[in-house]
Amino acid sequence: MTARSFGYAPAVLLALSITPATGSGPDIDPAWLSFDTPAKTTRFQLIAGLTGLNGALNFNGFRDGGLTLVVPVGWHTEIDFRNHDGMLPHSAEIIAPETPLPVQPVSPAIPRAFTLKLTEGLVSEATDTMRFTAQPAGEYLIFCGVPGHGAAGMWIRLSVSATAAAPTLLATAATSH
Repeated sequence: MTARSFGYAPAVLLALSITPATGSGPDIDPAWLSFDTPAKTTRFQLIAGLTGLNGALNFNGFRDGGLTLVVPVGWHTEIDFRNHDGMLPHSAEIIAPETPLPVQPVSPAIPRAFTLKLTEGLVSEATDTMRFTAQPAGEYLIFCGVPGHGAAGMWIRLSVSATAAAPTLLATAATSH
């Protein structure tokens, strides 16, 4: 698989009418998500501290579940993580939703769905890629594992869908736990 195989995806996503965020959240950038339907492969750019929202404790400018990545069940998924925050280290892992939210890393809900240095976080502009198969179907959180960050709102949603035909990004209602 080459990067070229993902080149058409932003136009496809626009054609699928990605729902722009409304209200207090930023717009969803279609460049964050690319996919290859025949290969059942998707790639998502996860950017920690993209904006100053919530003291930069956000992913792609969203906090408290205000963004949902939907991936069809069984698709090969790559989440390219980058820490854009110039001050704080961050990490990411896929966890099962729980209330209250954990204050430190927990076991990932999907094998291999976590970044390096989960507890201490990656420094500014450091990157890592999570590679996993999106299964089983269900609702998950993409959660910062640095102690206190996820519980303070640094999480978005991942929906592994048995009915979705293609990956998409959706603005969703932010909720505090």
